[in-house]
Amino acid sequence: MAAYAFRAVDAAGKPHRGVIEAASEVAARGLLRDRRLLPVSLRATAAPYPGSPSLASAVAARLPSRAGKLGSRNLAVVTRQLSTLIGSDVRIEEALRLVSRQFERGPAGPILLAVRGAILDGRSFAAALADHPAAFPEFFRASVAAGEQSGRLSQVLEHLADFVETRHRNAQKVQLALLYPALLAGVAGAMLVAMLIYVVPNIVKVFESRGAELPLLTRGLIALSSGLQGAGLLLLIAGGALFLGARAWLRRAPNRLAFDRWFATTRPFSRFSTQVNAARFAGSLATLVQSDVPLVDALGGAAAVTPNRWIRAQALAVAARVREGTSLNGAMAEAGCFPPMLVAVVASGESSGRLSRALGRAAHDLDREVDALAATTVGLVEPAVLLAMGGLVLLMVLAILLPIINLSSLATI
Repeated sequence: MAAYAFRAVDAAGKPHRGVIEAASEVAARGLLRDRRLLPVSLRATAAPYPGSPSLASAVAARLPSRAGKLGSRNLAVVTRQLSTLIGSDVRIEEALRLVSRQFERGPAGPILLAVRGAILDGRSFAAALADHPAAFPEFFRASVAAGEQSGRLSQVLEHLADFVETRHRNAQKVQLALLYPALLAGVAGAMLVAMLIYVVPNIVKVFESRGAELPLLTRGLIALSSGLQGAGLLLLIAGGALFLGARAWLRRAPNRLAFDRWFATTRPFSRFSTQVNAARFAGSLATLVQSDVPLVDALGGAAAVTPNRWIRAQALAVAARVREGTSLNGAMAEAGCFPPMLVAVVASGESSGRLSRALGRAAHDLDREVDALAATTVGLVEPAVLLAMGGLVLLMVLAILLPIINLSSLATI
């Protein structure tokens, strides 16, 4: 069967959009009419494999542009539901069809139906996932492949669901914690700019009409206000151009590698970067090793999800050293970018033959340290923003009040 993206209206004229699976376009229109929907547009979201023109439900070569990624939340939900269904002895293709029904309006639906079509065409689950690398990370695909080979796919998916849900929850926690300071800084900054542009000029006119001698602080405020009035738009354009230029510069691989290396080795960023990347690396490696993935392949998969590209390159070098026969803890110590605690735990796990358990414990400890470090950082950001905004407001108030005090003094003489 093939997947078709449709737009339709019901009897009341309400629009409906989604994805439907059918053997042909005619069958898809019939299924829509069975739902009491009038098709407005219908197009296939999958293209046949080369050499297999009769199999219409192969890789989704013409998926909508926004369907390239699932997002961590959708990936966690999909993984958990697939784990539950497959653990209940539901066939993988049927499980994919059932889960895809819940994502008809989102990007996950077409991707899951394309994966299901590839499986119906005789490909393995891991091979079908490989057609969508932006949606399913490398460590995810490697774990699924190991689960298929070992016959423990439901257990592997359960491990993956736990890992993806934990990662999404941690990222969401940091984002929510930083939301209030960001809103506070944005609103306060906008108010200060509005005062400099609209309020200060009116006050300046009063001072100029009285011929008062203005203090240095007031003259600086007036100069800043005049600059924003005269060149504010140019400054905004220049800031946007600088931002876009920095993004373009970072998109080049050598530049991004150099920036990531600077970020990972320069205080005060190095500690936070090392902890975050080590936690991600250890958690992914633990999940892959628990899924019976060979250690060298597991190291490659764990390196692929490490955010910092310089640390990722060091992790790939660790995989190469392990392939040559070096112990894992020795290769990690040589890399010099992993916390000593993680290296020590890996050495203990290798000597005891319980590497996966040691990695899982290390990942849990690192996650707790990252949470504590993030909580401390966020706890410092909020008062720092308040102090900075309060200091700016105080300077502006002083710059306005000092001339008024001087005028009052002159009037009493």
